[in-house]
Amino acid sequence: MAFIRSLQAITLKISLFFYFLSVNAWAQTASPDSLRRADSLFASGDQAHAARLYEAALAEGHTATDPMLLKLASAYEQQNDVPKLLYYLDVYFDRHPDDAVLRRMSDIARANNLSGYETDDLNYFYLFYRKYGIYFLLFLLIPAGYVFSVLLLKVVKKEAIPGRQKWIIFVYLLLLLIFTNLPEGVQSGITSHDRVLLRTDPSAAAPVVEVIGRGHKLNILGTKDIYLRVLWHNELYFIRRDNVWII
Repeated sequence: MAFIRSLQAITLKISLFFYFLSVNAWAQTASPDSLRRADSLFASGDQAHAARLYEAALAEGHTATDPMLLKLASAYEQQNDVPKLLYYLDVYFDRHPDDAVLRRMSDIARANNLSGYETDDLNYFYLFYRKYGIYFLLFLLIPAGYVFSVLLLKVVKKEAIPGRQKWIIFVYLLLLLIFTNLPEGVQSGITSHDRVLLRTDPSAAAPVVEVIGRGHKLNILGTKDIYLRVLWHNELYFIRRDNVWII
């Protein structure tokens, strides 16, 4: 009996393996067809139907292309769905930082009383970092490499290194590390529901400080179980993860 049960278990595992394999293969072949149909519908003017097909393909795991993001933004602009329009523009902006896109999102948000899209110093710093950060980083790495080489030679020659120089180098490398990692560690999100509760702690029992609507943009600074730690109007709060479209 034990042998039969083991054989049945192995047979079940093999069947499940081929089932999921066939489902995955079907999804891979179905996505291109649905995307071609979506492109055709978009070209014919049926942008709402095209948007549903594009999003279905994304839900199946298809990677959004830049033209797809712009078509989705156009479709939701036509439907006057401002939060979805801003979401797809923001995803596009995250890939291709551009001052014109930033101003466009800011104008749309201002006209609809939505927060988080202001063309302030923080957003312009992010824009500068995404566009020119690699060049600035290389500029900072050149003196760091030179100083490291000098220190290495001193160590090899067993020469004394003054403590002040060590501290200067340490602070410089620390600032370089922060510049390299800080912007990448901050995510953004857009509220996806009409009533999003901002809480003081990551718990359903925590006090609700404010209730905000759909379409506001927040900076995400961390996670705690099903909650996101967000920055809203320079204050830290917690909101449920399923209430946010993460960019």
